[in-house]
Amino acid sequence: MKQVVRARSALARLQQGLMVAALMFAVIWLGYWWSRAPWVALLGACLILGGYALVLALEGLAAAWLNRLDEAPRANGRELLGAWWQEVRVAPQVFAWRQPFRWASLPDTDEPMAPGTPAVVFIHGFVCNRGLWLPWMKRLREQDVPYVSVNLEPVFGSIDDYAKLISDGVARAQALTGAPPMLVCHSMGGLAARVWLASEPHTPVHRVVTIGSPHRGTWLGRFSRVANGRQMRLGGDWLLALQAREAQIKPTDTYARFVCWYSNADNIVFPASTATLPGADNRLLPGAAHVAMAFHPRVMSESLELLSSAASSPSERTAS
Repeated sequence: MKQVVRARSALARLQQGLMVAALMFAVIWLGYWWSRAPWVALLGACLILGGYALVLALEGLAAAWLNRLDEAPRANGRELLGAWWQEVRVAPQVFAWRQPFRWASLPDTDEPMAPGTPAVVFIHGFVCNRGLWLPWMKRLREQDVPYVSVNLEPVFGSIDDYAKLISDGVARAQALTGAPPMLVCHSMGGLAARVWLASEPHTPVHRVVTIGSPHRGTWLGRFSRVANGRQMRLGGDWLLALQAREAQIKPTDTYARFVCWYSNADNIVFPASTATLPGADNRLLPGAAHVAMAFHPRVMSESLELLSSAASSPSERTAS
């Protein structure tokens, strides 16, 4: 099965630079303080390299507070602590290794395969690249399932501008097997997929799986100063306009082909129910953190099981 990576990643270069800078700063800090005050040296180095854990804790507390009045079941203390620890472990793997240094590994499938199971199109979220999906790609390669990925760039551009990238990815995916592909989207990627579907409503798609996507925005969006971050503000004008456009295209069963995974411990997309869509197959994953949710065994296994239904429904036309 021939594989290829077509895209470049400006984000990978940015994250490489940030990682090198953080390591250099930690080394300089240790070198300066070690002989003067070893405890200051160690504490400072820990904060430089592990301070993100404090940020994750603050996000988790904010989510727990705002989820008090949400329709989703409330997470208990054990679930919230577990979600924080999940994210503490997963974040360095994604943002300090896979995305900056391994993003081009496990390339996309580029050779047509026998008709049957549809290909998967991976669409990542905010401040991510295709490296996010490496665990999924490894599993699909083991199962001989073709896949295609996209890098949504400019990194801080408008979500509307990502539609062309997704269109190209879907076209490549369908060319591999001749079957409508399944879209698997994390976070902002779910919104990008919706924008693309609204621009090409008659393009055949098997399913659209979204994982922690801020379909109705997120409370944290109010703090963003970049284009795509502002578009994810809770109940924002951009989201309302997208919803109206989708309803105009397909007034009934608008989101019938969507499978939306959401969590009551998501530290980025909250309140929790904002990651759901009306009429979609909304699946609650209790006690799961935002990035870690993308690799949860249940999310991966149940999402990939959806591929097996494609053979019995070859006439599916659209996910919107």
